[in-house]
Amino acid sequence: MASIMEKIVASSPQFLHLFIGLFFFYVLLKTVQLYWRKQVFLRSFRSFPGPPRHWLYGNNKEISRGRELDKLSEWAEKYPYAFPRWFGGFLPVLVVNHPDYAKAVFGRGDPKAMVTYRFLAPWIGEGLLLLNGPKWFQHRRLLTPGFHYDILKPYVALIAESTKVMLCKWEKLIAKDTMKSLEMFEHISLMTLDSIMKCAFSYQSSSQTDSELDCYIKAVYDLTYLVSRRVRTLLHRNDLIYRCSSPGRHFLEACRLAHQHTEKVIEERKRYFKEEGELEMLQKKRHLDFLDILLCAKDENGAGLSDEDLRAEVDTFMFEGHDTTASGISWTLYAMAQNPEHQQRCREEIMETLGERDVVQWDDLGKIPYTTMCIKESLRLYPPVPSVTRQLSTPITFCDGRTLPEGSLVAINIYNIHRNPAAWQDPEVFDPTRFSLENSSRRHSHAFVPFAAGSRNCIGQQFAMNEMKVALVQILLRFEILPDPAKPPVPVPQLVLKSDNGINLLLKRLN
Repeated sequence: MASIMEKIVASSPQFLHLFIGLFFFYVLLKTVQLYWRKQVFLRSFRSFPGPPRHWLYGNNKEISRGRELDKLSEWAEKYPYAFPRWFGGFLPVLVVNHPDYAKAVFGRGDPKAMVTYRFLAPWIGEGLLLLNGPKWFQHRRLLTPGFHYDILKPYVALIAESTKVMLCKWEKLIAKDTMKSLEMFEHISLMTLDSIMKCAFSYQSSSQTDSELDCYIKAVYDLTYLVSRRVRTLLHRNDLIYRCSSPGRHFLEACRLAHQHTEKVIEERKRYFKEEGELEMLQKKRHLDFLDILLCAKDENGAGLSDEDLRAEVDTFMFEGHDTTASGISWTLYAMAQNPEHQQRCREEIMETLGERDVVQWDDLGKIPYTTMCIKESLRLYPPVPSVTRQLSTPITFCDGRTLPEGSLVAINIYNIHRNPAAWQDPEVFDPTRFSLENSSRRHSHAFVPFAAGSRNCIGQQFAMNEMKVALVQILLRFEILPDPAKPPVPVPQLVLKSDNGINLLLKRLN
């Protein structure tokens, strides 16, 4: 044993030299690869002028916290169709600001750009949001029945019930101080999570009253912030470096907390399936929910979803089904507060439709056209998902003749498209009549894309619209919404559109 150790020690200088040599060769190889890759990108994006960039940081240093939307809008004014944005010195993304360009990209069915979306994988797994190819198509086909008219109809009463709990909390809070503003996103996130738990998972939570799911809400809030921050941080793109960093450790802990919650939901339903039997359970239920359909889904060979696929879809829908809708409702309330004349007109329409009732029903949702137009106008100004990214599977030629090769990254900036003056007259003005039948028929097909478009559009968009209608109807029946001039929101594009300082509004109880 001693002789072996002596040989290792004697030869260690040679091993050290070999290791150093290999290390420097690896660094040199990587440098050459990055340089070559950058030259390819420079040639590819040559026909797309854009803002000046730093050779190492790209455009990152020009965008400060809380000003990203302003900066991207400023660049969109100068480059109204598209411009390259460099994340560091070696990764450009073509930012699309015009509906003609959006139509060209959405119409192709290109996969999500995993160079950015992969940062979500440790959290939501390979569910419908991240899947590509045949497996995505299979999951989309299996999950589509979960959003059928017959499935969505019973959800209205459940959403109204969750909204009512939130409104009762609001009444108690403003009773103590009528001039105190409330931060909307926090309250509405709990309400939409409560709704999704009841609707999609038949899980009777009391998250709005006893802080049962505060840990999950906090974890989702942290995860959306950390993923958005990681996209913008060059060193953190490396998985090993990120795991060793403080944000990386925070991310993994937040993932653990989020997974604890979704695993609990799945295990409870599986136990129920086992105790009752699949057929007996389905016969007892008044309506199937999203989780029922996941557990019962079978492909053409009779195979169901694996445990890994099942958790990925639950994690995906748990996040997307509550956080994006919370953003949509919160910003709609802000728009209502800023435009009291439209708020009052919605309230009058709602009261006329419901009569003596104080709870909205399924049939009411199609009888409130002006309220629906106001929601859509809010989604135009404040789209819950401000940008989506695709990776071109084949070369593309845009309407003006400019081209990009296979493999290029394209970000469809929904926020900028919704405010592009080429598609919208006076785009900064809140005008719900843009969405009248007549005006909608004349609009560019891809000027309004809050749920994306094409084959990879949002599968839950009808559920989201229904929830926004139910929540707004219930809120406007009970409260007048007023702005808080001391705390104007600062929109920031994380995974969903949020405000850097919250969305603070004053509420006045109606008699």
